Amino acid sequence: MESIAMFVLVGFLLSSIFLITNGADKITATQSIKEGSSIVSAGGSFELGFFSPKNSKNRYLGIWYKKIASGTVVWVANKDTPLNDSSGIFQLSGNGILSLLYDGNKTVWSSNSTKQGTNPVAQLLDTGNLVVRNNDDKKVGNYIWQSFDYPGNTLLPGMKYGISMVTGINRGLTSWKSDDDPSDGEFTNILDPNGVPQFYLRKGSVIRFRSGPWNGLRFSGMPNLKPNPIYTYDFVCNEKEIYYTYKLISNSVVSRLVLDLNGHLQRFTWIDRTKGWNFYLSAQMDDCDRYATCGPYGTCNINNSPACGCLEGFVPKSKEDYNSGDWSHGCERKTSLGCIEGEGFRKYSSIKLPDTVFSWYNMTMDLKECEQKCLKNCSCTAYANMDIRNGGSGCILWFKELIDIRQYADSGQDIYIRMASSYLEEYRSSKGKTEIMYIALPVVALVVALIGLSLLWYYLLKKRQTPELKRDETDGSKNPIDHARHSLRLTIAAFHNAWILYKEGKSLELVIDRLHEESCNIPQVLRSIQVALLCVQNNPQDRPNMSYVVLMLSSDIPLEEPKEPGFFTNRDLIDSDSMSTIREKSTTLNRLTITMLEAR
Repeated sequence: MESIAMFVLVGFLLSSIFLITNGADKITATQSIKEGSSIVSAGGSFELGFFSPKNSKNRYLGIWYKKIASGTVVWVANKDTPLNDSSGIFQLSGNGILSLLYDGNKTVWSSNSTKQGTNPVAQLLDTGNLVVRNNDDKKVGNYIWQSFDYPGNTLLPGMKYGISMVTGINRGLTSWKSDDDPSDGEFTNILDPNGVPQFYLRKGSVIRFRSGPWNGLRFSGMPNLKPNPIYTYDFVCNEKEIYYTYKLISNSVVSRLVLDLNGHLQRFTWIDRTKGWNFYLSAQMDDCDRYATCGPYGTCNINNSPACGCLEGFVPKSKEDYNSGDWSHGCERKTSLGCIEGEGFRKYSSIKLPDTVFSWYNMTMDLKECEQKCLKNCSCTAYANMDIRNGGSGCILWFKELIDIRQYADSGQDIYIRMASSYLEEYRSSKGKTEIMYIALPVVALVVALIGLSLLWYYLLKKRQTPELKRDETDGSKNPIDHARHSLRLTIAAFHNAWILYKEGKSLELVIDRLHEESCNIPQVLRSIQVALLCVQNNPQDRPNMSYVVLMLSSDIPLEEPKEPGFFTNRDLIDSDSMSTIREKSTTLNRLTITMLEAR
């Protein structure tokens, strides 16, 4: 009889315990959770309990959204060791260890905390974080254990996505095996602290995507990560920890980052109107985000066809493979390095910085110090700013082949790659000619256009001259178009001046006031003036076509002497002295007086 009473009492106490835990946000060492019971965060956002995926009979202990998207799981305790019945019990020990038991007292999962607790509680926070702490200590840094240190496939707001140098915990994401199986899938996305820290997304051991290093604004390989109305984000890198985190701007917004079954790192936001998750963005944008697609010193540009090419100054290692679409061997330098005097750096812009696994960084150096440090080390292949904000700061040095580079239309960075002295001489010479061509071509085009307009204007003026003069013989009150003639005279006089100065060997006087002689290539300026005069010669047959103009401006081929421009012939040139005389005579009458010469 006593045994029956004792059994009833124990059953009543156990029932009381489970009733206490239902709806609460925490359990103590004297409480537990079993099938049919759960705890809910204080704000009602998340719930912890037992569940089965929709097409599975296996039982798991997990955390899911409570208020919205019921069934969207964000964390699973026993993801690799499911229960096949409803015997599971989740409990907290007196020293702060969480355990999931089945079949009486067999442990299927437990927390692995090395800290010891006194009077501990396990609490589900409204962030979705399950924490173990001492009952009287709510300080975040004093948690005995927390689920945010062991994420599954989901990154929630407030999580530290990265490594703690103190505990050695590296918080990365792992995809599920399938929608019905939360065990570890093929894909992981984890921070690598070697060299300059960056995230690698792997399929097994093979790298599929690389975030690139943090540049102060975003990861170098994630240009779509930018300020937005949904969330703010930050990257922390110091002696104790390196991590990425984000925070929602509004409490009314729900958003999560997920590593899906196919290895895509994607962000979703909850749309209450449609009661569903809406895709927001993906870390990987296109085929150029596949790791090392174009091989060493190759660059990927999704707007090109084919997308892969070599950086300027480099050529394919295997031209045959490259032409057949196999770009894995990448490219090599046209001119090898020899660590000799004269080697320097060429700037490449708007790119995703190369893999930084074999790199070194300093957060306080400026770009000039960075260049000098790289130049003094024969193994250094490139350098760049670490932080691109406020004009740039910090230093990254690379020490092996540069790989996984892509070209962006915008949002990329500058990198300075070490090049041989002979290549740099050739490049600087070519660059100088190209810059002169870009400057000179518009000038030549403008000169030709102005001359064409002037000739047209002069032709129309002459055509109107005869009737105007005839009317003036009978009507002295009519004013001629003196203003038009005056403007035309000034325009033609300016071109006439250019021709005269050229013939006298003084062409530079045309532009001397606008030149900075220290930074200007005087011979190229004179060459551009000569080319412009060749374009306006009197005989159209003598004028070069535009392709030949480009050739003359971009090379050192000998130039012909220009002939007299078309509007400077004796029959067309308006005599300056005559015009002055006419103006003097017409001042008092405010009209032109023209004497018609007739044969006698």
